[in-house]
Amino acid sequence: MLENIVGFLNTYLWGYVLIAALLGLGVYFTVATRFVQFRYLGEMTRVLFEKSTITDGKSISSFKSFCIGAATRIGTGNLAGVAVAIGLGGPGAVFWMWIVALVGGATSFVESTLAQVYKIKDKASFRGGPAYYIEKGLGKRWLGIIFAVLIALTFGLIFNSVQSNTISAAYENAFNFNGTVVGIVVTILTGLVIFGGVHRIANVSSVVVPIMAVLYIILAIVVLVLNVGQIPEMFMLIVKSAFGLEQAIGGGIGAAIMNGVKRGLFSNEAGMGSAPNAAATASVSHPAKQGFIQTLGVYLDTLIVCSATAFIILMSGIYQTGDVAGIQLLQDSLGDHVGNAATIFIAVAIFLFAFSSIIGSYYYGETNIEFIKESKPAIFAYRLATMGMVMVGAMLPLAFVWSLADLFMALMTLINLIGIALLGKIAFKVLKDYEMQRKEGKDPTFDPVKLGIENTECWGDGTKQKKDIAG
Repeated sequence: MLENIVGFLNTYLWGYVLIAALLGLGVYFTVATRFVQFRYLGEMTRVLFEKSTITDGKSISSFKSFCIGAATRIGTGNLAGVAVAIGLGGPGAVFWMWIVALVGGATSFVESTLAQVYKIKDKASFRGGPAYYIEKGLGKRWLGIIFAVLIALTFGLIFNSVQSNTISAAYENAFNFNGTVVGIVVTILTGLVIFGGVHRIANVSSVVVPIMAVLYIILAIVVLVLNVGQIPEMFMLIVKSAFGLEQAIGGGIGAAIMNGVKRGLFSNEAGMGSAPNAAATASVSHPAKQGFIQTLGVYLDTLIVCSATAFIILMSGIYQTGDVAGIQLLQDSLGDHVGNAATIFIAVAIFLFAFSSIIGSYYYGETNIEFIKESKPAIFAYRLATMGMVMVGAMLPLAFVWSLADLFMALMTLINLIGIALLGKIAFKVLKDYEMQRKEGKDPTFDPVKLGIENTECWGDGTKQKKDIAG
């Protein structure tokens, strides 16, 4: 009964509501910001490596904040999720993943900029996200609490069980490891990191994320070189299937769009309201800088890493048989290109991708638990619950949990989209202020009083800002 209800709600929300909301709002933000996600590609790269505005050694830099966001984005969604999308929606699902990323870049800019505007002080760093800007920007704390509960359950618990389940499946396929053993190892490693706080999470992510992304992209390039003659045909297949012009596994334009949008959002999280939690942690001189940086994260996730997975699968004919799905489809497809060692490589890559997602997702849950109520016992209990779900996920089949994750993700996304739709004008004002200062040759700084923006406790006015941030 419960499974039927969850299935019905998922079909309705993902088949109708979210596709229209995500794409519609993404197009609106794209036009309203004058295509910010394309105009400022160079600026995104420049601000990524800027040093923190605080030099006490305890703050979180733009790059580390980017890595926390990328750690949760780049996970099983980029590997197993893409494989599932192709299996259910055909090659055309890849095209709709790209569309979600391209228009979602503007959405990511808006939500991450808002997270910086309304962030609050958290000991030596900052915290914030949709719950915070819904409360401070809209004055709707009750709606912020609902969002906080949903993201804490979705990311810290449900998504993390999915991540550990994928690790377990990959290692069983590669080494025939027992799921319980894998679960114990991953659970212990998770505990070591999350009990170290946000700084340890940031430090681990800033090392693991770049390494795993570079290695995986290099492997995809090798596959492209080995199959260079198939590249034009592959792109034609993706485009034709996206519009129902090519009969392919998964069938139909509807399946391609729904699965492409669903798995694209699960992967790059643009509009979901998760990445703003990472964006808020950074110490920057102007909120727009984190908007640029998190937009770059969407591109890295979908246009590069997800595309790498899609190319590996589509250039092998294994997906057409329908005999294997999920992470095993990717392992078998890569093995078809480079031999049996591929299974081992994907198992290692999955561990790095999924483990970094576990610790990043945990942080999203923690910062929202603190939004509801700052309580050390509650955080301790949440850490134990996260470790428990990591353990459970490694041992049990999770078909229903995937459906539950989709439903919770849909609900939190809807709340966030309502929030950023109503607060979008604030982000547009912040962007305009940044652009004006850059034209004047300045390194932009943020003065909310000058812009008429209230409830920005970490920024104050132009003279108070530095004192507030320095604590």
